[in-house]
Parts: sequence; structure tokens; C-alpha cells
Amino acid sequence: MTITTAIPLAPPAGVGHQPSAEPPVTLLVVDDHTLFRRGLIALLGQDAGLLVVGEAGDAAEALRLAPQLLPQVILLDNHLPGVMGVDAIRGLREVSPASRVLMLTVSEDGQDLAAALRNGAQGYLLKTIDGDLLAQAIRRAARGEPVVSPELMGKLVAAFQSQGVAEAAALIAPAGPAGAGASTQPPEAANSGAAPLSPREEDVLREIARGASNKEIARTLDIAETTVKIHVQHILRKLGLSSRVQAAVYASDRQR
Repeated sequence: MTITTAIPLAPPAGVGHQPSAEPPVTLLVVDDHTLFRRGLIALLGQDAGLLVVGEAGDAAEALRLAPQLLPQVILLDNHLPGVMGVDAIRGLREVSPASRVLMLTVSEDGQDLAAALRNGAQGYLLKTIDGDLLAQAIRRAARGEPVVSPELMGKLVAAFQSQGVAEAAALIAPAGPAGAGASTQPPEAANSGAAPLSPREEDVLREIARGASNKEIARTLDIAETTVKIHVQHILRKLGLSSRVQAAVYASDRQR
């Protein structure tokens, strides 16, 4: 289900996501387009594991609401009136340090992506994302995991290449309290003494560096998507990395 500006109808009784045993992830939605914002809130409301506790139409309102609501995740658009989303990230993290900032925008610009992560965003997603994948990404961000739309992986690597692998690894490491103690080693250091990758894992790693999603990798290599997921897990474990973003940076640097 792709997010659109249409407000989705409430699902019939008994249809939709099953209630979660865990407390829902609380959210503050920040977007200046009222119709999209309300549609997004309605969409997220269909998931019992997510709870929108507030909404804002600009950065100033978000900065006022964040310390009052203390949401676990702040969904932030980039093109906001007054202050751009990427420029509001540091302020939001200052007034609500425990909140994860997750960009949700139409901008595919590599510099916006790099700036968002540099300023402390937990992830960067495009508004074309499937609704179920968005819910998964929100949960991952709430746990302190970095999330980036797969189609932006190549731009992420390109944006960081000139800055060096060490800085890139630090920027994509989990941020904030939940990320405390997480390794910010550059991939080349994390890989010291690692087990060698199999030929198939090397194939998968090359595709990751290209920015391919698991589905695209499966199609290119003519293997099942579940097999790709297993290979990715093995690659991260062998290289001592925490995310496929770090794997992409590592692979790109190794090719230079």
C-alpha cells in the first residue's frame, strides 16, 4: 500500500494489523501539507503498534510540541516553511533527546540525505515507500537502528565517499541513548580478522553497494529473496557491521 494524499478508510472490524503485546511506538508527524499529513496519520492509525500523539505543520511547531509529547519517533518532512527539515533535526534532538528523527520526504538529493544523517537523523525515507514497510522502518528507528530507503543507498555512498569511510560509518551508526555503546568503527577496522565472504556473499555485497534492494538482488542473482536476507545477515556478521548501509560504504571503499 503506497502512501498517497488520500485519507484511507478505516478497515472493517477484524481486518488489519493485530494488536501488539508491546506498548505502541509514539509518533509526532511533521509535514506542512495538511491533506498528506492527515492521510498519513490515518494510515498509521491502522497499526495497533503505532500511536500518533501529535502533528505539526512546520519546524517551529514541532520544536514546541516535541518536549511536551516526548515521542519515540518524529516523522519529519524536509520541505517545510521557514526552516528546512534537515536544519531542524539538531534542535529537535536538543529539546527531545530520546526521540528518533526519521525523515520522510520527496527529496532524493544526496546532499539532503547526507545532511540529515550528519545532523543526527535516525533514517531517511522517501514518501513513495509502501505503508507496511514504513511501519517496519518506524519500529526499527525506535529501536535505534539506522534506516535508509534502498533506492538511496547508492547516493548515500557517493555522498560520503569524499568524506572518508570513518566519518561515514560514524554518521550511520545508531544515535542517541538507545545507540549508546554501539560501535562507530569504520568498516575497514570492524573487518579486521573477519571471516572471508563466500563468492555468493561477494555477489550480494556488490549489489548492496549498488543500492539494490533485497528484491532486486534476488532478481539479479536469480535466488529467493529469503536467501538474500540470509546472505546479508552473514555478510554483516562476518564483517562486524551493524547495517547494510555500513556494508555499502565498506564495499564502495574496498573498490576504490
